[in-house]
Amino acid sequence: MGPLAELLIPAPARAHRHGDGGCFALRPGTRLTAGEGAGGTERWLRSELGAATGLPLPSRGDREDRRDDDRDGAIRLSVHPEVAEDLGREGYRMAVTQTGVDLVGGGPAGLFWGAQTLRQLLGPDAFRRAPLPGRQWRLPFCDIRDAPRFAWRGLMLDVARHFMPKDGVLRCLDLLAAHKLNVFHLHLTDDQGWRIEIERYPRLTEVGGWRERTKYGHRASPLWDERPHGGYYTQDDIREIVAYAAERHITVVPEIDIPGHSQAAIAAYPDLGNTDVVDTSSLGVWDTWGVNPNVLAPTDHTLRFYERVLEEVLDLFPAADSPFIHIGGDECPKDQWKASATAQARIKELGLADEDALQSWFIRHFDRWLTDRGRRLIGWDEILEGRVGAPGGETTELGLGKGAAVSSWRGYAGGIAAAQAGHDVVMCPEQQVYLDHRQAPGEDEPMPIGFVRTLEDVYRFEPVPPQLTPEQAAHVLGAQANVWTEVMETRQRVDYQVFPRLAAFAEVVWSELPAPGERDFAAFEARMAAHYARLDALGVDYRPPSGPRPWQRRPAPEGVALGRPIEGAPPIV
Repeated sequence: MGPLAELLIPAPARAHRHGDGGCFALRPGTRLTAGEGAGGTERWLRSELGAATGLPLPSRGDREDRRDDDRDGAIRLSVHPEVAEDLGREGYRMAVTQTGVDLVGGGPAGLFWGAQTLRQLLGPDAFRRAPLPGRQWRLPFCDIRDAPRFAWRGLMLDVARHFMPKDGVLRCLDLLAAHKLNVFHLHLTDDQGWRIEIERYPRLTEVGGWRERTKYGHRASPLWDERPHGGYYTQDDIREIVAYAAERHITVVPEIDIPGHSQAAIAAYPDLGNTDVVDTSSLGVWDTWGVNPNVLAPTDHTLRFYERVLEEVLDLFPAADSPFIHIGGDECPKDQWKASATAQARIKELGLADEDALQSWFIRHFDRWLTDRGRRLIGWDEILEGRVGAPGGETTELGLGKGAAVSSWRGYAGGIAAAQAGHDVVMCPEQQVYLDHRQAPGEDEPMPIGFVRTLEDVYRFEPVPPQLTPEQAAHVLGAQANVWTEVMETRQRVDYQVFPRLAAFAEVVWSELPAPGERDFAAFEARMAAHYARLDALGVDYRPPSGPRPWQRRPAPEGVALGRPIEGAPPIV
C-alpha cells in the first residue's frame, strides 16, 4: 500500500506517493469541477470542505478559459466506465499532481468514497465545521486505486429500546459515510417501542411509541428510570432520512419485527395478540429487557394488519433505495401458541408439524408478499428454523424464497447453513461484532454487557467462514456491526460503544486483509492516532485507548450489578 496507508482508514487497495514528496495546495482560486454523474459528490465536497477550509471552491461553470485552473489548480471529479470495469462501481482512482486532483469513480458511489479519502488526506481539521486560523490545506502527490471487498458494509442501530432523535440518525449516517459504510439497518419496532408513523394505525405511535418507565441497566438490575421514554419518526422524517442516506450512497434497511418482539404493537392493538391465552388489553409497552412471551397471533387479521403496515413502509423506503425489508423473526417463544386453541387450529388447518413450522409459515407468507412487490426479505437466522410438514410426515427444505437473505447473528452457523442452501447472507455474529458488548475487562466500563471485544478483536473478525466453498462464499454479501441500545440511553453512550471499534470493522469489510492471525494490528493502531483526531473534530464521544473518561463511567450503587459481563473468550459457533 505504501507510506500513504498510514494516513487512511480503511486502508486502500493501492496507494503510492510519488514525486519529490511535494504537495498540491488548495488556494482561494482552486476550482471544484464535476463531469456527468459527479454532481452529488461535487455538492457534498463543496459543502464539507468549504465549511472546514473557508475556501469557495468555485466550479468552472460555462467558462472555457482554464487559466485559473492552471494557476490555482482544480479538483476534477468524474465517473468513467473504464474504472467500473477495472474496480467496480464502488471503486475509484485518484491522482494528485501539481495541477490538482483527478478523482474518477466507477460509479457515483465510487466517486463519493474517493471523496472520503480526499478529505482524510487533508488532515483531521478537514472534518471541522468552520475554518481554523492559519491552516494550510495540502494534498500529497500520489496515486490511489481502491475498491471495497464486500458490497454490504453495514451498521444496525436499535432505536426501539432507546429512541434516537432524527438529528442523531442523520449524524450517524454522516459517520457511516466517513468510514465508507453503505448499509444502515434501522431496527424500528420491538417490545419496548414502535418508532415509525403508520397513518392507517395511529395508535402504533400514540400508544406503542411510549413506555412509562425503563429498566436501568441489565434486566437483573433492581434499578429503574421512572421517567417516561419514547418518540417516533414521522413519515416525513423517514423520507428525509432515506433521502439523506441516498445522497451518501447508503442503503437504509428498515426492520419491522414479527412475530416476536411485538408487545408495543399488541399494547396499541390488543387483538394482534393471543387473546385466548392472555388478557392482551392489560399489556403496556414493555419496560424491561429480555425475550418477551407476548407474540403475535397467527391469524388472518394479524397478516392483513402487517401487510397494511408494510404497504406504508414500502412507500417510505422506495425499492431503488431500499431493496431489502427486514422482518426480524428472532426470539419468538412458542408457549402462547402451544396454549392457544386458535394457534393449534391454524397448525392443524395448514398441516404443519409444530409451532416452529407455524413460525416458518408466518415468515414465508411475508417472503412471498414482499417478493410479489419486488422486494427481498431479510431476517435473523431463526427464519431458517421450522421445516414445512405435517406431524409424522415428510418435511421439505427451508421454505424460503430464493431471494430471501439471512442475518446470521447467533454465530456463523446460521450463515453457513443459509449459504450452503443458496441464500445470501449478512454475517453479524454476536460473539464478534455486537458493539453493545464491552470493550475491556474491569469495573470502569459503563454497564458492561457480554464478552470483551477489543479494538483488536474486531480488527481480526473474518466475515467468510472457512467451511464455505468459493461458490457458497459468494453468497456472503458482507457483514454488519450491531448496536442494541438497552443500556445506551443517550447519543454519547452509543458513541462510546461504537467508536473506535467501528473504524476497525470498516477496514475489515472494505479492505483486502490477510487472514485474521496475520493482520498487522500494530500498524492499524498507529493509523488510529490520526483517526482519533478526526473523531475529535467530528465531536464523537469515543472510548479512549486508555479507558473511559470519568464522565463516561456508570458507577453502580454498592451491591448492584448494572451489567451482565460474560467472562472468557467467546465461542466460535
